[in-house]
Amino acid sequence: MGRCMNPACRCELFRENGDIIEKAHIEPYCATADNSFENLVLLCPNCHTDFDKTHRFSPQEVLEWKRIRQEELKNFFGKKFSNFEELREAVAPLLAYNQIIYKNYYLNGDHKLWDEREAAILSNNRKIRTLIQSNLQLFQKHRNPEYSNLEVAQRFIAHIDEFEISRADAEKTRRILFPVEIDSIFGITPVDEGSLIPAVESLEALIAKLKQRKTFINFGITQKDAYVEYIENQEYMILHLTDLPRLRQVYNDYGCFRRTGVRLESLLFVLRYMQLRSVPYTFTCDECLREIQVKNHKIIFVSEYCLSREKIEEMMPEPGTVIVNLHDWNGDKCISTEANDLAKDFEVKLLTKRKFYGFINGIKQSDGRNQV
Repeated sequence: MGRCMNPACRCELFRENGDIIEKAHIEPYCATADNSFENLVLLCPNCHTDFDKTHRFSPQEVLEWKRIRQEELKNFFGKKFSNFEELREAVAPLLAYNQIIYKNYYLNGDHKLWDEREAAILSNNRKIRTLIQSNLQLFQKHRNPEYSNLEVAQRFIAHIDEFEISRADAEKTRRILFPVEIDSIFGITPVDEGSLIPAVESLEALIAKLKQRKTFINFGITQKDAYVEYIENQEYMILHLTDLPRLRQVYNDYGCFRRTGVRLESLLFVLRYMQLRSVPYTFTCDECLREIQVKNHKIIFVSEYCLSREKIEEMMPEPGTVIVNLHDWNGDKCISTEANDLAKDFEVKLLTKRKFYGFINGIKQSDGRNQV
C-alpha cells in the first residue's frame, strides 16, 4: 500500500526523488535462506535498521505488522461497488500487470526473474481476491456453470488460493489453472469461443441502451467477426460477439438478456452472404438488426417453425416488403399456404432462407446488367 509496514511509522516508500522501500527478512536470511513472501516485510530504511541492527523490534512484532497491514488491505480493497464497471476499473489494471509479468518472464522461460516477480503477482492476487469476493453479486450468473461468469470468478478465487499455498513448493504443481475467461470478463484479453449468444433481440437491446447513453459508435460485421464499438467511462471499447464471457457480463450489466426470436448465427450468415456477393445493405435502424434495406427492397428477417397467417397479420408489413424465414428446417413447408395467400393480398413477398439466396443473386445479376 506504498507505506512502511510499521504501524508507528507508515512513511511513504515511493518518492519523486527515489524509492526508499526495503525488503527485510523476518527470520534472518543467513540462518534460514528463506526468501519467501511469508518471511519478508516491507520497511523504510530507518525501521529496517532498527529491526536488523538494533533489534528494537522482535520478529513477533513484525509479523503482527504484516497481519495489521493485511487487515488494512482487506478493508481498503473490500469496497462494495454499485456496478460492474466500477469493479472493472479497480481490477483490470492489476490483472493487466499480472499478465505482463506472466508473458514476459514465465512464457519466455526466464525463471529467475519469474521467481522474483511472482511475489508481485501474489500481492496483486490478494487485492483482486478481496475485490471480487466483496462484489460477487455483480457477476453474471446462470444455473448452468458453463454459462456463468460467477462460476469463473469462484474458480479464479480457488486458483489464487492454490497459487499462494503452492508457491513455496519445489514442483509448484497446480491443479486449478488460471481461468483465461477472467481476463475476458474484465476486458483485458478477448476469448474467442467460436459461438454466439443466440438472441438477436439481446444485441438489439444492448445497442438501444448504448444509444440512450450516447455511447454507441458502431455495429460491424466482417467475414470472421462481428462486434460492437462503444465508449465506457471515456474509454473506447470493442466488444467481439464471440467473446462470450465479456459479452455475458455486458448483457448482464445493461439488463439486455432477451428471449430468442431470431438466432444471431442465422442472421449473420445471410448478412455475410450478401457481403460476399457485394450486395450492399443498410439497417433500417440500429436498434432493429432484423430489418435491412437492399436497394428499394425492405427485408425483414423472422424465425418461425412455420410462418403463419397470424404472424403476417401481427407484423402488418408495408406493401413491397420481403419477409425471410430463417428457420429453414423443411424448405417450402416453413411457410404455410395461408401465409402465402395473405402475402398476395398484402403485396409482400415471403421467402425461405434458401430462396433468399436466389433473390440476392437476382439483385446481383440485375446490377451487372445495369452496369453493362
